[in-house]
Amino acid sequence: MRTAVRVTAAAVLALGAATACAAGPEPGTQAGAVAPASPSVASPSAASPSGPASASTAAVPAALSFTGKTLDGTAFDAAALAGRPVVLWFWAPWCATCASQAWTVAEIAPAYRETVAVVGVAGLGEEKAMKSFVTEFDLGGTTQIDDRTGALWRRFEVAEQSTFIVLDRTGRVVHRGFLDGEALTRQVETLARG
Repeated sequence: MRTAVRVTAAAVLALGAATACAAGPEPGTQAGAVAPASPSVASPSAASPSGPASASTAAVPAALSFTGKTLDGTAFDAAALAGRPVVLWFWAPWCATCASQAWTVAEIAPAYRETVAVVGVAGLGEEKAMKSFVTEFDLGGTTQIDDRTGALWRRFEVAEQSTFIVLDRTGRVVHRGFLDGEALTRQVETLARG
């Protein structure tokens, strides 16, 4: 009887661990802030890297019509990225898959900063844990949006992490889902070549 209980408990724990990285944001949670951008908001923020095209010279696609705050409290306006390819990386600080991908993100984001914007969307965790994750994986030079409310996760219909949403220069989604380090690097290299 005890063996059956232990086996059942182990199976439940294993199932929980296997699905833990596949949990989406809790509806109605409060913290962080991400909002649709108003039509009058078009100025680039300090958190939005400049590139070949800016919001003033490119039409802002619906996918980039949102604002928010970064983990360091800086205002973020995605409209400033219009005209450039954008990689949105949805991650959680406790996700082992996200941790393994963080090294690749930390490596490629600065290398392609002038041609492809890589933006982290941190969710499903506490601010302190998110900031620790950014420090541990040397992601400080990459914009990280604080999305504890899950607003962007819902907007982009992200149901699990780690998920990448890749937008081309026009704001069209060209990839949605998982990318390992090699596939992410190839995707970013392709976007950079234009």
